[in-house]
Amino acid sequence: MSAPNKSYDPVEVEALKPEEIERMRDEALAAFAAAGDLEQLQEAKVAHTGGTSPLALANREIGALPPQAKAEAGKRVGMARGAVSKALAARQSELEAERDARVLVEEAVDVTLPYDRVPAGARHPLTTFMERVADVFVAMGYEIAEGPEVEAEWFNFDALNFTPDHPARQMQDTFFVQGPKGTEGGGTSQASGSGGESGVVLRTHTSPVQARAMLDREPPVYIVCPGRVYRTDELDATHTPVFHQIELLAVDEGLTMADLKGTLDHMVQSLFGADMKTRLRPNYFPFTEPSAEMDMVCYVCRGESVGNPDRPCRTCGSEGWIELGGCGMVNPKVLTACGVDPQKYSGFAFGFGIERMLMFRHNVEDMRDMVEGDVRFTRPFGMEI
Repeated sequence: MSAPNKSYDPVEVEALKPEEIERMRDEALAAFAAAGDLEQLQEAKVAHTGGTSPLALANREIGALPPQAKAEAGKRVGMARGAVSKALAARQSELEAERDARVLVEEAVDVTLPYDRVPAGARHPLTTFMERVADVFVAMGYEIAEGPEVEAEWFNFDALNFTPDHPARQMQDTFFVQGPKGTEGGGTSQASGSGGESGVVLRTHTSPVQARAMLDREPPVYIVCPGRVYRTDELDATHTPVFHQIELLAVDEGLTMADLKGTLDHMVQSLFGADMKTRLRPNYFPFTEPSAEMDMVCYVCRGESVGNPDRPCRTCGSEGWIELGGCGMVNPKVLTACGVDPQKYSGFAFGFGIERMLMFRHNVEDMRDMVEGDVRFTRPFGMEI
């Protein structure tokens, strides 16, 4: 038996010739060196190392060689492909370093530049302060109640024990809303001297919300009513025709003036300081009986200016006390009008002007500053009060 003829080589593959392998390698190295950025390098990588690249195709031709020629051809192709991979990695590192250096220059941030070139916004202090006052009572278990600003005359006056001839019903205090054109008293919505034809007013206080709450809910009722109200006042340093009030109503069995006084003390101490005190002075309101004006000790002089000419106080006029608002026990007639049995239940209520309290708390001298919309007034208050 004759042995295989290993010296016989019938196949000669053009792509595997040494000069061809060197040419393919050199073209790949030249393409990598010519790539100006990572995107161009990626294109060169696909062209010279991908599955259809010249060296990849040459590697496939090794199988056509006789056994004694495969080892040498494989070594030659492998060395070429290794050189290409090494050159690719080196060029990629160079281009990535150039990119990173360029980004540091082009996207540099000057941290010494002012960061607040766009002024920070701020909520209006009236809104913020009204919410803060309401939060004091919500923490005590009260609910927030709201009602319409264009209100029925019955809720605004009659249900609250305002008699038909009460001065507050007349033009000097109330904006009456006229009815549609073509009806008695018809015309556009405006103040009317006679009033009453349409039975609709711009609410003069937030007390109608209390009446609505008593009609809608079964006692006990514990609500706080913040909102906008309207009166025919001239706009000056201490008055405005549109202002904000916050009122409180508590209706339950066995409530007394002592409960009212304790609630007022808690509110004042929460808003003005733990050492603040209050006092009640007898007064008259149609919807409460007995009624009182609530004063708090002057938050500036703490009463030390009284009888002390060496320490006068402009805030309280050296009287030692500042009037905040009205309060009292809910009039039994109001309870009856709202469907609550005055023989079983009693209640207390009070109401204060938000603008007035804001002036006291932050030494605002002119109420007009609150409504003129000047950001120089609003911005110092920030987002919280």
